[in-house]
Amino acid sequence: MERAWPSWRPQRDESQRWRWARGLAVLAGLLVWPLWEAFRPGRGPLAVVLALAYAASWIAAMAYGVTWTPRTRIALLVWLSALGVSVPAAHGGEPLALLGFTLSAAAWLLPTVWALMLAGAAAVIRLLTLYGAAGALSWELLPPVLTQIVTPVAVLLLIRLLVQLGQANKEIEALATAAERERLSRDLHDVLGHSLTTITAKAGLARRLLERGADPGLALAEVRDVERLSRQAHAEIRATVSGSRRPSLTAELSGVRAALRAAGIGAVLPESVDQVAEDLREPFAYVLREGVTNVIRHSGATRCEVTLTETSLEIRDNGHATAAGAAGAAATGAAGRPPGSGLAGSGLAGSGLAGLAERLRAVGGLLEAGPLPQGGFLLRASRA
Repeated sequence: MERAWPSWRPQRDESQRWRWARGLAVLAGLLVWPLWEAFRPGRGPLAVVLALAYAASWIAAMAYGVTWTPRTRIALLVWLSALGVSVPAAHGGEPLALLGFTLSAAAWLLPTVWALMLAGAAAVIRLLTLYGAAGALSWELLPPVLTQIVTPVAVLLLIRLLVQLGQANKEIEALATAAERERLSRDLHDVLGHSLTTITAKAGLARRLLERGADPGLALAEVRDVERLSRQAHAEIRATVSGSRRPSLTAELSGVRAALRAAGIGAVLPESVDQVAEDLREPFAYVLREGVTNVIRHSGATRCEVTLTETSLEIRDNGHATAAGAAGAAATGAAGRPPGSGLAGSGLAGSGLAGLAERLRAVGGLLEAGPLPQGGFLLRASRA
């Protein structure tokens, strides 16, 4: 059973204003019949004042009570209980005429277990009172208990459950929206980072070929590659936005080969990915793309080696330390990696690192990086 104190914020935006007003009107209307006796001709002013105080307190409890502290709610319920007995006493009515309203407020404001215990105790006391008046047990004693206690509490608990389900659905929608935005941001970073780096490298290679007076056909081939990569990046962005993009480790391996060649970095790459576990190929594709992109951008390396096994991917380069590396090392620790495993020189900071670490965690993997003893840097994704 639910033991938490119910709590949510009433809607106050423009679209909810009239609904809120109608709800207050309904609450006030519910009190007309039970409080009518207090306003009949000949009743004293005390009965009227007490009835108005009870009505205002009960409406406040139902409208705003879920936003108050537990201590304030308990004090309010004690106040309602006292008024609930005083109002009929002031005009000589049924002493428990307002019991159902007081218990409905308790069902609205208290934890479910507390509300049910209170309702059960009230039902027992009411039955004993009726039994004492009648002198014998009979089925005729049950209707007053059902109408005054069981029905109001059950209805209010059901309404509260429906409200809480509505609030939960809104929270789920908000979390889903946030998760989708995070996915989109992460995937766009992965797509655009590598694609733009490769396009830049190939455009630079074409420029250098033209400046050296080399065969124009070679430069033209690079320009054609730039055009093809631009179209490919556009298609990948559309697939990313629609959520249908699924990277291929084989395709990424081919892409980084072309990117490293265009950047003038010697590449040692595996010939195939057949040995890699099936469920690791997609996250490894992201790591390969991001890792090689950062080698090209930040490391200043002249050589890059990629090694694949069934459960690991390693990217080694012979680059040098940069400011980006320090930031990457700090980001590594912040992302939950071992404190000694930095990302010096790799530039894997910020959303790139966080995205890779998240993808690997989803398959039970680990992302590690740091300087190599002989110089250069290592990025390693693995699963034990």
